[in-house]
Amino acid sequence: MKEMDPTPESFAEIAAAADRLLAGLAALDDHDIAAPSLLPGWTRGHVLCHLARQVPALERLLEWARTGVETPQYASRQARDAEIEAGAHRPAAMLVADVRKTAAHFRRTVEELPAPAWQATIRPFTGELCTSRRILVIRVRELELHHVDLDIGYGFADIPASARQIILADVLGYYAEAEDVPDFTLRDGAGALLGRFGTGGPVVSGTPADALAWLAGRSDGARLDATAELPVLPRWL
Repeated sequence: MKEMDPTPESFAEIAAAADRLLAGLAALDDHDIAAPSLLPGWTRGHVLCHLARQVPALERLLEWARTGVETPQYASRQARDAEIEAGAHRPAAMLVADVRKTAAHFRRTVEELPAPAWQATIRPFTGELCTSRRILVIRVRELELHHVDLDIGYGFADIPASARQIILADVLGYYAEAEDVPDFTLRDGAGALLGRFGTGGPVVSGTPADALAWLAGRSDGARLDATAELPVLPRWL
């Protein structure tokens, strides 16, 4: 499982992802916010509400790390989904303000977290045991992938290489431990190895951006090359 050290550079990576997102939201009005996102069943408002409400959820995990008192990220999936639905239909200005306010709060929280807390073991909603340093990866991943999901002109090729590498390592790590992953080898366009699963199967190659889009379930892989039929991946997250 990918983790990030709690350094000023890591905090800046997250802040930059939030700034890119907020810049892309500046021109959106209520009609734009109510339009469908690229995620089935979710409008852009749902995506933005999720990104905003994710912050207090992640901060509950950081509180767990700080105090040692188990504090779940969400009470349940139903509670998480209900919170998103309840806030998704607010006006654009309110949703964007919520994303901005919570992003700033998250940065202050991570910058002020005591050093010992970064070594503490927690369990995010997805079930893995990890240290609180994984929360930094989760936040980068969610900001960047959901920026793409908003369908406002920001694609996988627009994700900076530093952030893309964090997310790519995370998703490759997931598939390395997941069940029912078919055999295949993944390489970038220059032939460098990105990941190997099993001992056989086709060689899949393409740009890191196109590989990430496919691995993250946002692409059918049509832009990738494969020496045989493209594998069907199990659902990620």
